[in-house]
Amino acid sequence: MTTPGPDGATPGEQEPRPGSRLARLRMPLARHVVEAVAVEEGVCVRPIALRRVDLDTGETTIIPAPCGATLASKCPPCAERARRLRMAQCKTGWHLDDEPLPPPDPPDDDAKQLARLRADLEAIRAEAEQAGDLAGVADADQVIGHVDEALADLGVRGKAAPDDRTRPRRSRSTKRRQDVADLPRLPVDKRTVGRTYVAADGTAWRPSMFLTLTCDTYGKVLGDGTPVDPDGYDYRRAARDAIHFPKLVDRFWQNLRRAVGWDVQYFAVLEPQRRLAPHLHAAFRGTVPRVVLRQVAAATYHQVWWPPTDAPVYAPDGPGLPVWDEQAAGYVDPATKAALTSWDEALDAIGPDDQPAHVVRFGPQIQADGVTSNSATAGRLIGYLTKYLTKSLDACHAVDTDRQRAHVDRLAAALRYEPCSPTCANWLLHGIAPRNARPGLVPGRCKGKAHRRETLGFGGRRVLVSRKWSGKTLSDHKADRVDFVRAQLEALGHRPDAGSPAEQTTGDPAGAPRVSWELIRPGDPNAPRREHLIIHAIANRQRWHAQLANPTTTGPPAGGSALPDVA
Repeated sequence: MTTPGPDGATPGEQEPRPGSRLARLRMPLARHVVEAVAVEEGVCVRPIALRRVDLDTGETTIIPAPCGATLASKCPPCAERARRLRMAQCKTGWHLDDEPLPPPDPPDDDAKQLARLRADLEAIRAEAEQAGDLAGVADADQVIGHVDEALADLGVRGKAAPDDRTRPRRSRSTKRRQDVADLPRLPVDKRTVGRTYVAADGTAWRPSMFLTLTCDTYGKVLGDGTPVDPDGYDYRRAARDAIHFPKLVDRFWQNLRRAVGWDVQYFAVLEPQRRLAPHLHAAFRGTVPRVVLRQVAAATYHQVWWPPTDAPVYAPDGPGLPVWDEQAAGYVDPATKAALTSWDEALDAIGPDDQPAHVVRFGPQIQADGVTSNSATAGRLIGYLTKYLTKSLDACHAVDTDRQRAHVDRLAAALRYEPCSPTCANWLLHGIAPRNARPGLVPGRCKGKAHRRETLGFGGRRVLVSRKWSGKTLSDHKADRVDFVRAQLEALGHRPDAGSPAEQTTGDPAGAPRVSWELIRPGDPNAPRREHLIIHAIANRQRWHAQLANPTTTGPPAGGSALPDVA
């Protein structure tokens, strides 16, 4: 029992004695104060030191650059900056009325002439190859390479023909499975905008949609996401579904485009449900009937044509694991010294009558809502799409109880020895040498992202954006924000700081300063301390705020904040 003090307060509530150890420990560290100010100012707390050298004057300056982290656990300001940039990207492409990308320009006469020369060279190479003239083939390949470079110099994208002339050795049947629903198919038009609706009063609008897709069930779960029966919960299928979920998502968009007859564009984010299974939130342009969405989701699947992994040949913790043989340049059985089956041989052994190693499907829960561009719901859904981007997948939901921690442990254990790719070290457990095998591979210690506890089996990108979503890449959206800051500074009569992103002129490259940039390595004697870089960046940010704090400021760019984060 706690005895109250003379003033009636318990000892835990009393102020520590001045000068005591407890009083000293309660005093904040100066470094933590600086980092707190940096977070409030939106300054990176893990800056990278760059050396800027003016090639005209020889002046050298050390510039703090943001680390670019996307997780708040590493750098909260950079993670929030990346999240807001994704919000701007989502908003820009969600409700477009026109096509974001113009058609390519027609080729000029010089490009056509080079294409004719390319065709003649291909015929010469074929004749030399048929005659067995290896020197002639090599000469033709060299000239073909020069022609491809000349086409690239004229502004032609891609190559007339791929360099690799070999065809894949194996192919799988594209016949649909009999245990799934039929998939409607229409010729796919090149348009990316949806249908326009006209009301009785003549008002026209073009709404879009917000879609949520989930994985199938693996067993009954409680309200906290933990299984009712942990022994009956199918953790193996949950792990495999998480690993191959990106392929299933790609197949869904492909099937949806074929079903509706136009090139559907999307901005999608992957998140874990409370039961730790991945599910997808997507904003896509245009409208599709909910019946069609459910039909396409039910008819979508992805087959994994890998060697079977249900019965491992070697025990994960056993002493007889395959070892690397220097003479054979591959893995062999330690007892018999026989070489393991290669990856290509294992794939060739899969016959036409065999079943795939795994089939991924969506669950029955599908939610689709229509959204208009001028509604408050659009902004709320954009925030909902991006709210977990600053967190790792395992931190999206709180894990507070022993049942929840045990659930995470069981899923991580199932993912540990599950092959994640053809190069995964876990194939050694099944007597198969991984593709491009190298010494040092240990089952259960694959470095793939899918095996990490913070990814929950998902090794791909968190944000999935179609190519024609906004007509811009993420770098283009960053450049738009820098252009806005540059325009604001010019309107207010200020010049960008040397080394800042706004210093670079995009409209007139000839007017840009001649500078070179170099990363300062940790062992460099001139490398400044991180605390000094943070303080320098805070001073720059305060000065930039003062320069832009003017009532005549016209406002932020579309989808951005009042002060775009360019530091």
